[in-house]
Amino acid sequence: MIDRRHFLSRTANGFGLVAANWLLGRESRGASPYHEKDVHFRPRAKRIIHICALGGVSQVDTFDYKPELARHHGQEYKNPDYDPFFAKPGLIYKSPFSFQQHGASGRWVSDLFPRLASCVDDLTFVYSMHSRNSNHTPATFLENTGFSFNGFPSLGAWVSYGLGSENQNLPAYVVLPDARGLPAGGSINWSSGFLSAVHQGVAFRSEGEPIADLRTPARIPAGTRRAAAGVLDSLNRDFAAAHPGDDAFQARIRSYELAAKMQLSVPGIVDIEQGESAATRRLYGLENRQSAAFGRNCLLARRLCERGVRFVQLFHGGAFGGSPRKNWDAHEDIVENHGNQAASLDQPVAGLIQDLKSRGLLEETIVVVTSEFGRTPVTQGIGGKGRDHHPDGFTVWMAGGGFRPGIGHGATDELGFKAVDKPQEFYDIHATLLHLLGMNHRDLTFYHNGVRRRLTDVHGEVIHDILA
Repeated sequence: MIDRRHFLSRTANGFGLVAANWLLGRESRGASPYHEKDVHFRPRAKRIIHICALGGVSQVDTFDYKPELARHHGQEYKNPDYDPFFAKPGLIYKSPFSFQQHGASGRWVSDLFPRLASCVDDLTFVYSMHSRNSNHTPATFLENTGFSFNGFPSLGAWVSYGLGSENQNLPAYVVLPDARGLPAGGSINWSSGFLSAVHQGVAFRSEGEPIADLRTPARIPAGTRRAAAGVLDSLNRDFAAAHPGDDAFQARIRSYELAAKMQLSVPGIVDIEQGESAATRRLYGLENRQSAAFGRNCLLARRLCERGVRFVQLFHGGAFGGSPRKNWDAHEDIVENHGNQAASLDQPVAGLIQDLKSRGLLEETIVVVTSEFGRTPVTQGIGGKGRDHHPDGFTVWMAGGGFRPGIGHGATDELGFKAVDKPQEFYDIHATLLHLLGMNHRDLTFYHNGVRRRLTDVHGEVIHDILA
């Protein structure tokens, strides 16, 4: 028997020990993406929304205004450096879309993007991009991973590895594919590569249940589910004891833990109809047939960011082939193709930027829009109305999170064929994004097969000219 004072003291110390053990155990899981990690220096942003416009957006029909195209329209293009991807080069082809200057910054925007034009003073343009590949699949890999062949971690996976998560109930890296299909290369684009499997992107469905098999089927009684989970837990403990350090197994265990938490957190996030006002849904174009699907993804991206997801990746465009094409791959008819694609992207992305800004989130959130390459300033073939793949000069743009708004960086030549002033590659974009998140791209590494790997390989420089 012990007196009341000693009983309370011992009990309190016992509860304290349990709490301490839980906290220490949580801290010891520093390799988990659910554990927030230290950065190399003070960050300008906390998270990224990356929009991949699949197929190759034409720079000379969107943001890179080239009046010389109209002056030389219909003429033969003589350039010994031009190596067409598909067909014999056609004739110089002026943009069928009209351009105007917008905002206090006077940035040129074509009439494909009337709503984005109203946001132009919040945007930062890099006009001088070039890529090392003109084939969709390897070029998309390069855009997402820094390498033109598969097996390497994506940008989102590196961010998860480097920063961890702000929310213990959600993945650090969420992917929102286009409802029309997957990108070239499929889910490899959001792979964790040689990083732990916990860093790979978790894909949400655009329609119906957001994640397959997230809910326990109604036909399975709760007691049966708990009993099965208990058996599985026992088996997992035995396996873990027999195979210490098995990264793939530990990642699977963590995925089970996260799935259990997501069963409670995800339904509330994706319930846009109940969680958002009619005005907000209109802002994203959810009442417009052409923009509704992508608008939903953009709105969901904002909701995920609000809840601490580090990296949200949206793909605009789906499967390749078919007619009309379901992406920006405008081989046949630039007017029809880019007109359709812009109609589904313009209002949702403008709405996303405006919504983030009104909520005070744009300053700490980067929105970046990329495409794997651009398109030629000439037609594809004589008499054609479309444009071929083109890696030598194209445009990417971004907003928020430490970028200088309303400016343009670099330039292509007078016809928009080649990046000639301050040429940049995706290595430079990746280095700059990591820099704004507080990470030095040279120091964010992972030792694999005898090589100290990094997202930017042996390349990449931060583009300081575009930073605020």
